Amino acid sequence: MWAPHLHSAQLGLSPWHNGQTGEVGNHTKPGSRSQDGRRRLSPARVGDFRRVSWSGGGAERAPNGSPPVASSTEKKMSKVTDLFDVTWEEMRDKMKTWREENYRNSEQILEVGEELLSEHSSKLGDDIWIIHEQVMIAALDCGRDDLVMSSLQELRRQFPGSHRVKKLTGLRFEAMERYDDALQIYDRILQEDPTNTAARKRKIAIRKAQGRNAEAIRELNEYLEQFVGDQEAWHELAELYINELDYAKAAFCLEELILTNPHNHFYYQQFAEVKYTQGGLENLELSRKYFSQALKLNNQSMRALFGLYISSIHIASNPKASAKIKKDNVKYATWAANQIKRAYQLAGRTVKDTQSSLKAVEDMLETLQITQS
Repeated sequence: MWAPHLHSAQLGLSPWHNGQTGEVGNHTKPGSRSQDGRRRLSPARVGDFRRVSWSGGGAERAPNGSPPVASSTEKKMSKVTDLFDVTWEEMRDKMKTWREENYRNSEQILEVGEELLSEHSSKLGDDIWIIHEQVMIAALDCGRDDLVMSSLQELRRQFPGSHRVKKLTGLRFEAMERYDDALQIYDRILQEDPTNTAARKRKIAIRKAQGRNAEAIRELNEYLEQFVGDQEAWHELAELYINELDYAKAAFCLEELILTNPHNHFYYQQFAEVKYTQGGLENLELSRKYFSQALKLNNQSMRALFGLYISSIHIASNPKASAKIKKDNVKYATWAANQIKRAYQLAGRTVKDTQSSLKAVEDMLETLQITQS
């Protein structure tokens, strides 16, 4: 999902524009640590419609409100090669894996990338430039302006006229909330290359960051007239319409996504949520069907399971529904409630949490009995 106001400076890498990396990414938290102290990675798909801003993790804000500075912990960071007993080749390969698989683990990228650039830059060959880009975007994530500027300067020196580097400059301006400067850069890119999708998406992201949703919707519709197969753009447009409470148009966008990717359970689930929000017996029945399909595609989706329950229970209590429809939907709701109860029992959480959750499910079942009677 594309956040309209991304103060946590969440950026990522994506092989999205002309087979290149460096696109702005999804809002996800850095990987957590496992019991052995190593970080777990949190993979996340990335996109281009993100707001950039200072205040990411891993940095301290200066007293005068200027961009964050490196924390004392970062300054005293031990070398990755010492901590994990890895070679520089393994570190380089790990950075490549993170790029290709679109991981959003900016803190780890900084730890590994900063050491590669400072200790092993002469060994990296041409890989040094993609690592500079990767480190710069991760530094924007974490508010490390020192690394942002050092990597950006190296890239400017090596590729002075590159649109890709100019876009990185625009990202830095966005991080500083200098939107007019960023827009000027994106406009110049589009004058030279009208097909540059990344620059167009960045402009839409700025409209969102400024709260100008109507302009963002208009520009996104214009974009989709030329790039009708862009699934991410359709999903962003659906999110914008949902924010504007225009559920009918949001449903249309989600239908387009279902047509282009009929095996993605998330699209069915979100379409069902939109129809449920619209209300009315017909929309509720459609909502229940799409929640069911989402559950069929991903039987681990608790959100779809709860959606099936609430849509069925509302249909069963609708005065316009026939007796047969009410009876069938009580059956569906009972099945969903029992599946939810079973999932909580198997979750392996603490006894207190499990008892509380099971009590909630039992209340759901009591509601079903009242509805049925």
